Amino acid sequence: MTAADALVDERAVVICCGTGGVGKTTTAAAIALEAARRGRNACVVTIDPARRLANALGLDSLSDAATEIAHELWDPKYLSAGSLSALMLDTKSTFDHLVERYSTDPEQCARILDNRFYRNVSGALGGTQEYMAMEKLHELHTTGGFDFVVVDTPPTRHALDFVEAPGRLLQLLDNRIFALLMAPTRAYMKVASYAMQTLLRTIARVVGRDVIDDVIAFFRAFEGMEQGFRERAAVVQSLIGAETTSFVLITTPRRDALAEAEYFALRLSDYELSIDALVVNRVHPCFTETPASSLNKLAAAADPVNPGLVERYKLLADLQTMVEYETNELRKVHELIPDTPISKIPLLSADVHDLDSLGEIAGHLFGDRPNAAGNVSHS
Repeated sequence: MTAADALVDERAVVICCGTGGVGKTTTAAAIALEAARRGRNACVVTIDPARRLANALGLDSLSDAATEIAHELWDPKYLSAGSLSALMLDTKSTFDHLVERYSTDPEQCARILDNRFYRNVSGALGGTQEYMAMEKLHELHTTGGFDFVVVDTPPTRHALDFVEAPGRLLQLLDNRIFALLMAPTRAYMKVASYAMQTLLRTIARVVGRDVIDDVIAFFRAFEGMEQGFRERAAVVQSLIGAETTSFVLITTPRRDALAEAEYFALRLSDYELSIDALVVNRVHPCFTETPASSLNKLAAAADPVNPGLVERYKLLADLQTMVEYETNELRKVHELIPDTPISKIPLLSADVHDLDSLGEIAGHLFGDRPNAAGNVSHS
């Protein structure tokens, strides 16, 4: 059994991570497709709003609710008892559901959801998208009816924002300023509360009193809910580090993308977490074992009366130069994480646009597999 096989056969959660633009979303969808073909009830959570991914999955669009993909589209011969679903993360909607869950009564929920400060920050506050991606993961894993969930994490400048997001929420809830805003009238907080009000009046001169009033109203409306958020964040944090959760790092052979991958792998080890598989997308194919330098010599020595042969040698030399560059860069990454298996997906002639091309990606990851039309995709 390969590392890729173990992901879909033995794990409950796969977290696909990496910088933006490396094919992370497509790879996540391909892993979910393979799991469904092996009989798992699989769901992929994406943050990519592009319709081409929805089309690749046989859907007109994706929403915040898990949508099951018609079985005949991805398994026309009904060889699998599994299911395949997908959804697109809606940060604000997920946050709204949490507020509804932990509100003490409908009135408190309405006060928060109608608060202008909440409406402005619920989808844009730093770290919110990363935490809500993990929150959606927890929801699907525990109550969604899925035994296999793949998360396409948000592309951020900070490689571990999604891992750190639950801890950051806990830090916010334990922050002294948060406590001051939550309970400004309690007797033991009167002095501090007076100091806070003085500070807020100063800030109000800059941003406006209405903004400050909205902020204070939001935090006061939040009272009584913080424990529920605190407990949920701790559970999400535990799920990330569970033995049934695996991390897949996706990259391309570009030097900048590989540098990000190296940084991510090193940082993840700080949390006692490890990369279970490295997927390298858009690798140039190798057509010869002859070094590029030798091919250039053959081009120079070719009969000048046969310009077609000269151009073919030059073209092959250029391609081989790229292959040698990529091989060297990948060797450096492999030396950094030597125990991590690497799967290479070649540079394809077209973008993924339907289930057949998505199945081709899965074929390269997992070996020969039937595609949506029932044919065999060769890796």
